[in-house]
Amino acid sequence: MATESTAGTQAVERAMSLLVCFSDEHSELRTSELSARTGLGQSTVSRMISSLDRLGFVVQDARTGLYRLGPTAVTLGSVALNSSFLFRGARQIAQNLAHATGLGVNLAEFRNDQLFYLCNFEGARSPKSFTMAGRTAPLHVTGMGKAILAAKGPEYVRSYYARGLGHAYTPHTITDASRMEQALAEVRNRGYATEIEELAFGRACLAAPIRGRSGEVGAALSLNGPLSELDLPGRQQELALLVIEAADELSVALGFTVTRTPQPRLPLPAPEPAS
Repeated sequence: MATESTAGTQAVERAMSLLVCFSDEHSELRTSELSARTGLGQSTVSRMISSLDRLGFVVQDARTGLYRLGPTAVTLGSVALNSSFLFRGARQIAQNLAHATGLGVNLAEFRNDQLFYLCNFEGARSPKSFTMAGRTAPLHVTGMGKAILAAKGPEYVRSYYARGLGHAYTPHTITDASRMEQALAEVRNRGYATEIEELAFGRACLAAPIRGRSGEVGAALSLNGPLSELDLPGRQQELALLVIEAADELSVALGFTVTRTPQPRLPLPAPEPAS
């Protein structure tokens, strides 16, 4: 017989399993769909979803009967974001960069072999009708992911592909570990990463790594938008400098000391001979 503690834990797990059924692709669900997705009986789902509704985690459309995530879920998501020092430090920097360039700016951190997006700001030339916060994306098909992979080293890259994580999204996706290692060598050499139609057609980005106090790379910042707006053949160096400077500014805010290659000093002129 289950103890009170065990029963309580099971109830929490079941309630959470209902909440994680909701996604961008399935933002509204019926109790029958929740039952099918979780394997829970419809009576159990009905009882639990009613409790979640009372607490504001979900709301039910009076006309359709469909459930969607409610205001309490939004509040908790906002609290989670605002508790992130990385998010708080980057928000104004990212917003300024989007305004200056007219392009989209994304911030994401490394989590469980994926990118986890913390925020995005859209410039006038790269509008979006949705937020990226809370979404995930593969490492190998994004500029931010490559900026992070470049710091992880060859062993991690080989393991990433060996575990089947490097599958194709477009014909431009790098699906081979050796080819990726070559691309990452270039990323390390120039200090930023690019992605051109590797995740979706017609889109591109440039990204730079963000370093913590000890120099570890756990996040990245990117400039992104339609190919025509980025104009990489004509603007790559200009945009790369902007995104590197923004990422460095955030790294400094996180406690990292940015060291730049010193400029060569010109030799002093020889003293004139005494007359």
